[in-house]
Amino acid sequence: GAAMLLWLWLWLWLCCCPARGLRIHEYLYFQVLSPGDIRYIFTATPAKDFGGVFNTRYDQIHLVPADPPEACGELNNGVFIQDQIALVERGGCSFLSKTRVIQEHGGRAVIIADNAYDNDSFYIEMIQDSSRRTADIPALFLLGRDGYMIRRSLEQHGLPWAVISIPVNVTSIPTYEMMQPPWTFW
Repeated sequence: GAAMLLWLWLWLWLCCCPARGLRIHEYLYFQVLSPGDIRYIFTATPAKDFGGVFNTRYDQIHLVPADPPEACGELNNGVFIQDQIALVERGGCSFLSKTRVIQEHGGRAVIIADNAYDNDSFYIEMIQDSSRRTADIPALFLLGRDGYMIRRSLEQHGLPWAVISIPVNVTSIPTYEMMQPPWTFW
């Protein structure tokens, strides 16, 4: 109720007040549409100094877990990432390297989940590596707990991917309909 409205007001002021200049964290939201047991709105943070932005809203696009999960080289399921969004795990190589691997496989964007599965609150700032390379597709950071729960649900259902909408405009959703994952504290 009141606490949620206060939080929303504070969030809007911090994120949207133009006089505040650059934001420390800009959030981007996506909703899992299927499988149904993780039909929640997830919060991610865009890479700080590399990658593109979402110019299109995808109402139904596949979120495909990369194989191997760290996506530091050739992918076994790269054909499924073409024109979709990849779910990748942190570790093994730089955030930028992962983003470039997904881009080279034709992915529209990459969501990189923390490899600390118990991380349910700490967003890591994804910055460029020292290679002077670039990437054109959007790269987002996802909490480790969220990435783990998405992958676990897909494994339990024997599904190769989730269906998501991204980005989701949360300011247009009534607070009572905001379906955050139950393991996330707001």
